[in-house]
Amino acid sequence: MIRHLYYILKLLRPRQWIKNIALFAGITFAGQLFNVELFYQVVSGFVAFCLFASATYIFNDILDVKKDRLHPLKRLRPIASGIISVPEAIAILAVMLFFAFFIALNTSYLFTVIGIAYIVLQILYSTIFKSITIFDILFIATGYILRILAGEAISSFHTSIWLLLTAVSLSLFLAVGKRRSELTLLQNVKGAKIDEVRKTLSHYSEPLLDSFSTIFATSTFVFYGLFTFLATPRGIGIGLDILLPEYLPTYFNRKWLMITILPVIYGVMRYLQDIYEKKEGESPDKVLLTDRPLLASVIIWGFLVIFIIYFIGG
Repeated sequence: MIRHLYYILKLLRPRQWIKNIALFAGITFAGQLFNVELFYQVVSGFVAFCLFASATYIFNDILDVKKDRLHPLKRLRPIASGIISVPEAIAILAVMLFFAFFIALNTSYLFTVIGIAYIVLQILYSTIFKSITIFDILFIATGYILRILAGEAISSFHTSIWLLLTAVSLSLFLAVGKRRSELTLLQNVKGAKIDEVRKTLSHYSEPLLDSFSTIFATSTFVFYGLFTFLATPRGIGIGLDILLPEYLPTYFNRKWLMITILPVIYGVMRYLQDIYEKKEGESPDKVLLTDRPLLASVIIWGFLVIFIIYFIGG
């Protein structure tokens, strides 16, 4: 029984829920992260989106069960391995959607609409666009954007267009890295038929995916740099004048948020190393949680963002 519950949990892919932290972008950069009421509203949205996402993962696994059985890693998934039957998976999917919509409807009407849009997007991806080159990458990236918009719908705080463009670039970068790693993995598996496992991979060459990675890694850095330069944090803003002599605050009254560019650059470079040197990246969430230097860079970035916005205020 406990073992079966473990596989049900595995079916939900809780590791993927880390993506839903994007819902907190709106209140974080608006200086409202410590607004208790708003925070709990976004937490509710976070839970709902986790359920939405798990439902789409189950739907995708049901559709791809035959292809997954040909994949060296995905064949171990609960449905592909036969541990969880398709009827049981459908029942779990229905439960996920019921609770997701229950929470969403009690959170925000607009948030519910975005949740529906996310479900429709994932259905279209799983049934049609997963097999169409370029679109398969774009649809993965769109899912990240909807998460940020969902957070905005709950809090009513809009994120900077530069931060949104950063999210677009970063999500495309991760999606391309995922495809690059899948291609590398399947090429190294003797007898693997790439077109049968994932049709679009047979139309991507390594140089093409490398070019895509370069484009989106660069645009991520550029857009985030513009965001940090133009951002006007509205947190507590204790300021530095209580720590430094009177003549120094004027000099140091710079764009402090730009300091956070450093861990972003390192994180992008480290992820590229994981893709090209370690042959990882097929599962971005797994890479993040297992690569300690990469995880450390994300934690440092988060700490700096919160400290600068909520305590320095510039």
